[in-house]
Amino acid sequence: MTAKKMTRLGVIGAGGIAELALTSLVKALDAPLDQVAILVPERSTKRAEALLERCGPALTRSAAIHSDIAALLADRPDTVAECAGHIAVRDHGAAILEAGCHLIVISIGALADDGLRTKLEAAAKSSGGRLVLPAGAVGGIDALAAAKFSGLEEVIYTGRKPPKAWKGTPAEKLLTLDTLTDAAIFFEGSAREAAQTYPFNANVAATLAIAGIGLDATKVRLVADPGVTRNVHEFSVRSGCGDFEVKLEGRPSASNPKTSQLAGYSMARELINRVSAVAI
Repeated sequence: MTAKKMTRLGVIGAGGIAELALTSLVKALDAPLDQVAILVPERSTKRAEALLERCGPALTRSAAIHSDIAALLADRPDTVAECAGHIAVRDHGAAILEAGCHLIVISIGALADDGLRTKLEAAAKSSGGRLVLPAGAVGGIDALAAAKFSGLEEVIYTGRKPPKAWKGTPAEKLLTLDTLTDAAIFFEGSAREAAQTYPFNANVAATLAIAGIGLDATKVRLVADPGVTRNVHEFSVRSGCGDFEVKLEGRPSASNPKTSQLAGYSMARELINRVSAVAI
């Protein structure tokens, strides 16, 4: 049986992640999609229009921009890519899955809320839709998820970013970010606590936890480090089948230093796998 390829795509958001995903996708298409519909607040309509214009007719035969989730779903997308943050997952995730769409969530930290995660899983099971969680800004998720079957003993994650990347978060009340001269650990706790307290910076911690030992057992350290210019993600694993460590130094998004470029390309990879004859 031939796997059905994605032909009608919905996208929530028109920021840096959406741009990287769509501009990468258009390069991989053999033919335009039947439709791409973007859901944004009315104030972001022009930004969405500009994004579609940059992608051009090679992306899609038909394009639409909506500010209402019902209008997006009326366009019958088979896949919806969330590129807008935790609030979008909370507000729209269940409706998308209940409509039978596949939902790709990049803001995985939202699923630290057990009630929301359970609601989305139930919606997917009842409708035949699928909740898809790409790796985002971190690598090694395949090894971690495989090692889980052998029994995970410990998973420790350290997120290290330049001080400016922590502005607008509770770290501002703990550290003087503008004058910091040495690396400072300002958070130590569980992945659940990290994802809830630092939702725009701790999606990686939630991803590792959901793929691995769980939100409460995964240990997290968050560091403001003036000695780094990139977002550094490190995690170590002890398991029944072996121990390993992974380190990535990601370049931050030009439009938002709290976001990794790799998150956008991770979404691109997921979309490209859905239109390609070979998925990897």
